[in-house]
Amino acid sequence: MTIRILVVDDHRIVCEGLVSLINGCPDYTVAGQVESGRAAITFTRRHRPDIVIMDISMPDLNGIDATRLCIEAFPPVKVIALSMHSDRRYVMGMLKAGARGYILKESVFQELLQAIEAACNDQVYLSPKVAGTVVHDLIRKEPPRIPCPADTLTVKEREVLQMIAEGRATRQMARVLNVSVKTVEARRKSIMNKLGLHTIAGLTKYAIREGLTTLQ
Repeated sequence: MTIRILVVDDHRIVCEGLVSLINGCPDYTVAGQVESGRAAITFTRRHRPDIVIMDISMPDLNGIDATRLCIEAFPPVKVIALSMHSDRRYVMGMLKAGARGYILKESVFQELLQAIEAACNDQVYLSPKVAGTVVHDLIRKEPPRIPCPADTLTVKEREVLQMIAEGRATRQMARVLNVSVKTVEARRKSIMNKLGLHTIAGLTKYAIREGLTTLQ
């Protein structure tokens, strides 16, 4: 059986390179390629790929939240993160969102193939450079983490927070999210109240620190 793969990355040259390499493998075929987390959710819901290779740093909707929503849209799908980031917050964020693998973009293609094979067998594959992060967390056996304000944000609020940090105007956000301006304003107010932050600068710094977006 041929494994159908969706490639998600906002850098077209990366997408096209992966598509070429994957289509060169006899057991795999690229079902589609998209350049945003939001498009990944729509594609997953409509076409139900077996594997999604997901970038993390994307505008409007980051790969962590997109992973969570893709799995919610089609639970059998297996998501593999392909990122330049080896920071703990990204690795743990993706794993908590349900990703079955985490590969660094500096890795060789063979490593990605290993991750795909592992995911198809209901296993998890991590690049050696990030595996140590996960093992370190397990060894430390830290007591349960006290919930932080970010944990209280809904997925819809996280979407708005990311777009605020990326400089989107309220009307732009409403158009992208297909909601009213009043709804966006209500979500922004809720975010500010939950985080105790009442300036755009404060929200932007918080979003970057939490890994919702990056300065590009």
